[in-house]
Amino acid sequence: MTTREKPWHGVMVATALPLRDDLSVDYDAYGEHCRWLVDSGCDGVVPNGSLGEYQTLTPEERARVVETAVEAVGGDRVMPGIAAYGALEARRWAEQAREAGCGAVMLLPPNAYRADEPAVVAHYREVAQAGLPIVGYNNPIDTKVDLTPRLLATLHADGLIVGVKEFTGDVRRVYELAELAPGLDVLIGSDDVLLEVALAGAVGWIAGYPNALPVSSVALYRAAMARDLDTALPLYRSLHALLRWDSKTEFVQAIKLSMDIAGRPGGPCRPPRGPLTAEQEAVVRAVTEKALAEGLR
Repeated sequence: MTTREKPWHGVMVATALPLRDDLSVDYDAYGEHCRWLVDSGCDGVVPNGSLGEYQTLTPEERARVVETAVEAVGGDRVMPGIAAYGALEARRWAEQAREAGCGAVMLLPPNAYRADEPAVVAHYREVAQAGLPIVGYNNPIDTKVDLTPRLLATLHADGLIVGVKEFTGDVRRVYELAELAPGLDVLIGSDDVLLEVALAGAVGWIAGYPNALPVSSVALYRAAMARDLDTALPLYRSLHALLRWDSKTEFVQAIKLSMDIAGRPGGPCRPPRGPLTAEQEAVVRAVTEKALAEGLR
C-alpha cells in the first residue's frame, strides 16, 4: 500500500456488485470484496459506478452499498459514483456520501439529455454545494455529453472539480489538459489505455479488472507510474486481452465472469444486462483462465 496525497489518487476500483441468483444484493459479499481489494494492494473503491449497476438499484440499495463500502475500508478509501438524471438528485447523493464519511465523489455530466456547456457547468456547480471534492467523469460514448479539455478547464478554474476520469481513450487529451488545466488530476478511465495515460501524466486509475486480478493489476499500475517499462510492458501484454473488455458494451458481464472464474463473488447482472453470448463467454473464459495459469492474480 502506498501513501496517497489525495483520496482519489492511486488504484481506485470501480467495484462490481455481487448479486445472488435472485438478483438481490449480497452486502456481506460486497463488504468482503472491498476489504479484499484493499488488502490486495488497491488504494480504494468506487461504488455505484456503471460497473456497480447503479442504474438498477433502489435508493435504499444504493445508499446501503456506500455505507457497506465505508464500513469495510474506511471513508477515505471510498469515492462513490453519484450520477443522476438531475443535479438536485446528484447533490443529494453527494450529501449522502458526505454523511457516510466518504472522501470524494465521482460525477457524470447530466445524462438525461444532451446538455450544453452552461447546463453542464450549472450541474457541477449545484453538486459542489455538498462540499465534497468532485472527480468529473467523461464518458461521451454513453452520456452523449463530452467534457472536452476546454470545458474541463472551465470546471476546474471555477473550483467545481479536482480531477477527471477520462474514458474516451484519446490519450492526446491528457496533454491538452496539462496545458489548459495544469492543476487538474487526470485519472485513467479505460483499462486498455492504462500504460499510455499513465505515461502521459495520470495520478490514478479508476479501474475495472482489478475486481478479478487486483495484485497483477496494481503491479502493472505501479510499474507504469514509475516508468518501469521492463516490468510494465510484459504485464500489460499479458493482461490486455482482458483489459480491453472494460471498453466494451458487455464490460459488466465480462468482469463479473472473470471474477467468478477467479473465485470472487461476481454473480449475474440485473436487467437490462443479459448474459454474454456463448462466443463472448468462451473468449472471456479462455483469456481469464490463461491469465490465471500464467500466475496473474
